[in-house]
Amino acid sequence: MAMMKAAVFIEPGRIELVDKPIPNVGVNDALIRITTTTICGTDVHILKGEYPVAKGLTVGHEPVGIIEKLGSSVVGYQEGQRVIAGAICPSFTSYACQAGSPSQDGAQCGHGYQASGGWRFGNTIDGTQAEYVLVPDAQANLAPIPDGLTDEQVLMCPDIMSTGFAGAEAGKIRIGDTVAVFAQGPIGLCATAGAKLRGATTIFAVDGIEQRLKISRHMGADVTVNFRNVNPVEEIMRLTGGRGVDVAIEALGLQSTFESALRVLRPGGILSSLGVYSADLKIPLDAFGAGLAEKQIANSLCPGGKERMRRLLAVVASKRVDFSALVTHTRTLDDIVEAYDLFANQRDGVLKIAIKP
Repeated sequence: MAMMKAAVFIEPGRIELVDKPIPNVGVNDALIRITTTTICGTDVHILKGEYPVAKGLTVGHEPVGIIEKLGSSVVGYQEGQRVIAGAICPSFTSYACQAGSPSQDGAQCGHGYQASGGWRFGNTIDGTQAEYVLVPDAQANLAPIPDGLTDEQVLMCPDIMSTGFAGAEAGKIRIGDTVAVFAQGPIGLCATAGAKLRGATTIFAVDGIEQRLKISRHMGADVTVNFRNVNPVEEIMRLTGGRGVDVAIEALGLQSTFESALRVLRPGGILSSLGVYSADLKIPLDAFGAGLAEKQIANSLCPGGKERMRRLLAVVASKRVDFSALVTHTRTLDDIVEAYDLFANQRDGVLKIAIKP
């Protein structure tokens, strides 16, 4: 039996590299040889035991690679072709998906928890931090990589870009809007870029790390706010003349950032939540206007499917936004444990780590 290396969840606090069998390919599947993948904040939640997955599951959900083998029913692709697949791999057969929510496809197709929708890689099936990954429903999910683009340039598409852009889309940003993005990690930076592409003309980027705030200007921010120097709510309300922002995007997953985003929101504005929360959220009565301020709260998961990936690849190819600054480190799969330690503890200015099998 042919074997491969894979990073698997052992127990809370332990993800280790082990040998596992290379998956068999079903009629609707594609076997992808991973050339680059990465670690996500959600993987850190798994490592810490804050999000439950089965012991022995291969983790990771951001694949860039080459088609090794195609199932007999998968057409329009060829072995040896460079592709990506979204972190969310919908089958497009569920009621939720056909009603326009492909990110929630798995919730009604038996693929995942109701709360996590169609997220399968590294959640309910083996993920991408391995030498190979099996892509289910490949016909619906594989997206060819345009010629001339490197793995690092497209690495954000499967999850980080899709999620960040979804935050801007869920916020229904309009031309001329004022937007605040709380947290400028990889997802927050992509949300900032998405807000710019959607037509926002004033974007406040909030973080406590100056290097990230510097990158946020490169991604489209107009004003940077370091919460270590000023109270971000007071500063944004001052700079907007007390009006507040049209859209606030929360991209960290903490009560404090969620509440701050709600407090800078104008009456009738939209709070777009992207955080993965590990504890119950509380909505302050005054910040919510006792339910009378018509403030809306929306949340998003990273939309998947080949059309979503095609659109994101087109953004990268257009060079309207340069995502290269987000990949700050490179490690081999053999160094995955050290890479997790680096990423989880946010050392050395890390944003995203390119993992190369």
